[in-house]
Amino acid sequence: MADTVREIERKYEADDDTRLPDLAGVDRVATVVEAGTEDLDAVYYDTSGGRLAADGITLRRRTGGRDAGWHLKLPVAPGVRDEVRAPLSDTPPAELTALVRSRVLDGELIALVRLRTRRTVRVLRDAAGTPLAEVAEDVVSAHRPDGATGAGKTGAGPAEAHWREIEVELLGEDGAGLLDEVGRVLAAAGVRPASAASKLERALAETGWGRGGDASPLTRSGERGTHGSGKAAGKAKSEAKGAMKAKSGAKAKSKSKGKGKAKGKGAGKGGKQEPTAGEVVLSYAREQVRVIIELDPAVRRDLPDAVHRMRVATRRLRSAFRSYTKVLDRAATRPIGIELQWLAAELGVERDREVLTARLREGMAEVPGTLRLGPVDARLRIWSERRRVGARDQVLAVLDGPRYLSLLKTLHAFLAEPPLLKAAGRPAPGVVAKAVLKDYQRLAGRVEAALEAPAGQERDEALHGARKAAKRTRYAAEAARAALGGAANRFAKRTKRVQQLLGDHQDSVVARGTLRELATQAQRAGEGGFTFGLLYGREEALAADRERALPDVWKKASRRKHRAALRP
Repeated sequence: MADTVREIERKYEADDDTRLPDLAGVDRVATVVEAGTEDLDAVYYDTSGGRLAADGITLRRRTGGRDAGWHLKLPVAPGVRDEVRAPLSDTPPAELTALVRSRVLDGELIALVRLRTRRTVRVLRDAAGTPLAEVAEDVVSAHRPDGATGAGKTGAGPAEAHWREIEVELLGEDGAGLLDEVGRVLAAAGVRPASAASKLERALAETGWGRGGDASPLTRSGERGTHGSGKAAGKAKSEAKGAMKAKSGAKAKSKSKGKGKAKGKGAGKGGKQEPTAGEVVLSYAREQVRVIIELDPAVRRDLPDAVHRMRVATRRLRSAFRSYTKVLDRAATRPIGIELQWLAAELGVERDREVLTARLREGMAEVPGTLRLGPVDARLRIWSERRRVGARDQVLAVLDGPRYLSLLKTLHAFLAEPPLLKAAGRPAPGVVAKAVLKDYQRLAGRVEAALEAPAGQERDEALHGARKAAKRTRYAAEAARAALGGAANRFAKRTKRVQQLLGDHQDSVVARGTLRELATQAQRAGEGGFTFGLLYGREEALAADRERALPDVWKKASRRKHRAALRP
């Protein structure tokens, strides 16, 4: 069974003759206690092209020390990693290899480098004797196993390397200030921040290992992500915008379908080269693929909200394929979209149950006790649990299955050779604005049709269709932000308000169907369905309220000036 430890540390490097300063008196440190010396022997595993290393992930088998075993380190944020541990075995354990499947795909994990470390440990304690941090002084020797030259190895560089480094790791969660203070004292003594993020990264660099052509497509432009826990994965939107700013002066390097290279043709304000439509759309698409791949281990570990965020990313990517058909060849993206739709549906089973159960429980809590007739809470709990059992197993079966693996391969291939059309080489503002406005026209038609539809099932279905169109328009505007700036951002926010109102209406439709089912079950069991009927009526009233609110919300979102602001 794998265990997880959150690792918060700072890494430094020092010359052989550099002496570590006395850290007693730094911040809350009262004493520095010698904790002995350890001899560690670790073999690091990766694909021949270093797909894990490219994404800042390490998988090692280590003997010696207090935590011998297999260790998988997944980046969370700068200086923060989750270390997933498994007992020693001869081959990489399945519970760890599953967590890197979205990167490795069906590639082989091989021994890339062996590190032998002589580690001297000191513990920093406060006045009460509580451990605050651990300082490890490491003398490292790195060796490449026979044959582990890397797919891109040219033969240059030594087969082994040696260095000295210092790691300062928190032993509690509250201590960022302590790390800062320790860092300042170390710097004054001539200790430098580490040039590499991990021992593996330095070992590969200094032993002349070369990355091959099967490295992660997410990092081919020098990017490195996180595995999706914490807040890091939630920053995809701002990262995409930042990435496009960094690329705004560059020409598109991807090939247009049958048209050679896509080149930027226009200059923006101040004479700066505008990003091409291909750059903008691919940056957005890359972010969604990044989220899917990086959230895979988070979903497998059942981290909070991971399934929902992964599902949203699949929907955003599929929506981009449908909105930007002038940029990406629809013949190539349509089959991918079908598979993304399948994955979103599989991920949505448990998420939809959670959301609906929470909604019904919230409604139940608002019903006075005198009107809660029969075992209604138990009836709802039984209904929810029956649908929960097996749901997680089903998600894991999907992630372990061949269809999902095929989709991951397709996404990797899509990023490696994007199917760009001629419009991909044009300046982005005009191309993406047209795509957003086209989606808006589709949304406008559906909203008008819904407002005119007769009350009942026909209107419910029309409003649901309008909701999906609103979501697509919003996602298209979000993808356009790197080219259209604040205008696209504001347009997306206004469209989101429409989507949320329509989404609340659809949630009410679904809730009413479930309440009717629960009432029927209760009556058959001789319990009576009065309370479920009461909740049904409340949901019906809520849906009517959302329908009355729609004309005003739509009027504000559909003002001509909002669309005019998108046009370059």
